Amino acid sequence: MAFVLLAQFSQAQKSEKAQKFAEQITVKGLKDKLTILAGDEMEGRETATIGQKRAAAFIEAHFKKQGLLPGNGTSYQQLYNVYQDELESTALVINGQAYEVDKDYTFALGNIYTSTFKVNNTVFVGYGLSNDKQNDYKEVDVKGKIVVVLEGLPSDAPSPVAQQGNRVTGAGTSAAKANTAKTNGAIGLIVISSDFPKKSATVTKGNMTMNKPNVSNFFTISVSEKVGAALLGRTFIPSKKQFQEIINGNYFAETTISFQKNTATLESSNVLGVVEGTDKKEEYIFITGHYDHLGKRGDVIYYGADDDGSGTTAVMQLAEAFAKAKAKGEGPRRTMVFMAVSGEEKGLWGSKYYADNAIYPLSKTSVDLNIDMIGRIDPSYKGDSNNYIFSIGEDKLSTELQPITDSANKWYVNMEIDRRFNDPKDPNRFYFRSDHYNFAAKGVPIIFYFNGVHKDYHKPTDTVDKINFDLMHKRSLLVYYTAWEMANRNEMLKRDLPLSAVPAR
Repeated sequence: MAFVLLAQFSQAQKSEKAQKFAEQITVKGLKDKLTILAGDEMEGRETATIGQKRAAAFIEAHFKKQGLLPGNGTSYQQLYNVYQDELESTALVINGQAYEVDKDYTFALGNIYTSTFKVNNTVFVGYGLSNDKQNDYKEVDVKGKIVVVLEGLPSDAPSPVAQQGNRVTGAGTSAAKANTAKTNGAIGLIVISSDFPKKSATVTKGNMTMNKPNVSNFFTISVSEKVGAALLGRTFIPSKKQFQEIINGNYFAETTISFQKNTATLESSNVLGVVEGTDKKEEYIFITGHYDHLGKRGDVIYYGADDDGSGTTAVMQLAEAFAKAKAKGEGPRRTMVFMAVSGEEKGLWGSKYYADNAIYPLSKTSVDLNIDMIGRIDPSYKGDSNNYIFSIGEDKLSTELQPITDSANKWYVNMEIDRRFNDPKDPNRFYFRSDHYNFAAKGVPIIFYFNGVHKDYHKPTDTVDKINFDLMHKRSLLVYYTAWEMANRNEMLKRDLPLSAVPAR
């Protein structure tokens, strides 16, 4: 055992060659690139927006300029689709009276589908409950009909939630009432609400998704008490008590409800540049960081300088260093893949797409070194706040990772390496929150480099002027020297810990 450990450490002896090319990683280089990447023109780099595409083009141009090979055949980008619902038009007309969105009715895009309903009657079922204590659907037939219900729960309900069997459910919510209506055969649900007119406008462009949304056959909308009264044949707006006293059954009103919704197919990409290895070029070292952020909210830009402009510019600078070594005939033994991913803020989309559609065999991918936020200081850090990094996940799949990190740190940068977030029970769940996770889930050893959170995290104030470039530079060097060792050692990292060591997300 002693001999094995000695062999592991001896491979990470100080390398003058590594130090020579580390000179390509400079404070100025990091600052110049980050100033562009987290600048106004990139508009916060939200996935599948023009800002993200500009950022991808900027990263690709850098890879080309430094002589990296395209990482996806003849292309530097791995494209993937994302989808987004958008409302084109809607109408609600009752007995010839047209009503207005937000003033009289509203809905969530995910709760409607392109359709037009022209009906002469709807079915009122009180609060729309169906449980052991109350069944509003008793003795009414709602199959193929549109159901009208009151919002919330009756005043004699035992609590804000209703008992259903032996379990407690949020029976008063629109979603629960919609499920009950569908179970009873209805085609749509109208909820009468007192919360009108709305203080904020109905969202007409939905959240992006990686999977094309399923076409629904059921809709849910919320309407004002004025609209509810019209549906129930009243010429006045009943009081709450009067609404509650209305008898369940069919109510006649000539009603037209229409929605026109489109699902746009958008595109995003991972950007990959490659420095080809020598005698071990069929084995791979990945250096990753996500270049997307939160985009714009109105005219306010979420710049994402630290998250993760800092990691992305480090990836770019490390690529420059390894490309220079290659150009001088002193390149890495293993092939280096530098990948800037998008979609991280949406749910690790880009790295998931890569892991599910790997360009390079994951079985031959020795490690993923993922850099996500290395430009700031966590104000809660108790050690030397100008000389630390959080290292996460290196204890999960290979026992060789930590010794390599520690020896590279000892020889070159001498930082405080804090591993407190390795515990998957950590309430912050950092291990699950960046792109390394999708590599680890496929069995690839990983290290996640992280500076912790700060007051500007996910805010428009995460700007370049707050970056500590000297510390960012030092952290980048730690990743570089660790990557250098892994790229040039005799063997790929051992995968001597079970995949079960990687907890489910």
